[in-house]
Amino acid sequence: MLGGTGTTLMQAPSSLRQRLRAYAGLMRVDRPIGTLLLLWPTYWGLWLAAKGTPSLRLFLIFTVGTWLTRSAGCVINDYFDRDFDRQVARTCQRPLAAGLITPQEALRLFVVLCLLAATLLPFLNWLTIGLSAGAVLITITYPLFKRFTHLPQAYLGIAFSFGIPMAFAATLNQVPPLAWWLMLANACWVVAYDTAYAMADRPDDIQAGIKSTAILFGRFDRHTIAALQAVMLTLFIGIGVAQAMHWPYWIALAGAAVLAAYEQTLLGGDRDQAFRAFLHNNWIGLLLFWGIVAGLAPGGVSTVLPGAA
Repeated sequence: MLGGTGTTLMQAPSSLRQRLRAYAGLMRVDRPIGTLLLLWPTYWGLWLAAKGTPSLRLFLIFTVGTWLTRSAGCVINDYFDRDFDRQVARTCQRPLAAGLITPQEALRLFVVLCLLAATLLPFLNWLTIGLSAGAVLITITYPLFKRFTHLPQAYLGIAFSFGIPMAFAATLNQVPPLAWWLMLANACWVVAYDTAYAMADRPDDIQAGIKSTAILFGRFDRHTIAALQAVMLTLFIGIGVAQAMHWPYWIALAGAAVLAAYEQTLLGGDRDQAFRAFLHNNWIGLLLFWGIVAGLAPGGVSTVLPGAA
């Protein structure tokens, strides 16, 4: 009796730890790259909208909200893709694909994460709340796009850019043209780095019937990524000129161009190198964030671009 009870008590914590680890894996707690790639453009928007001095309240709300939204997005993505994930080498060990968590448990976790994110809404204005509803809809529907179009990365570009207009709305109670130009620049960047991500999975995706820009662009994948990065950097040049950014911004922009060129050398390699190129984009986001923070002109920035009013 005592021996049996002792064994049970020893096993229960281990089982609990394994379950918690599976939930954490489903939320990608161990892989923060997605959260960072969501945070950098959101921070760009916060700093530009607030003329270099965002409130601590909004900074914390958007930081926590971004983490919760990204976690919920990962859960619903794995829920819809669980059958596909079993056929892809890089994703076959994800908790849902491996059977460590049931689909019903995943849906419950998704609801809990959305409810936690919703607790932040009363601290925001109505315009931001309305935009957040659109962000949730895009998050839920994104996984479905890879089933009928080779452009799911373009849809992801919208999803990963929604923090920008929300940041402007929360700060200014309006979404000026600057926000949309910044959103367009970020969307180009997202398509570029997520195409690199898809290049790592391309052989498995073709076999599983999953569509992606990596498959669509084929042998022109590197060229298309370079073109998208060039458009992004060009838009940042226009934003910098219009906002009279100081010299740190231009140093950061030049550094981002060098990092983008370096990624091209990685994309000529194998699948692992393509995934490294994807991960490397975190440094571009961080560098541009530093450039915006350090390069904002004294007295603030304009909220419109020339000819955009």
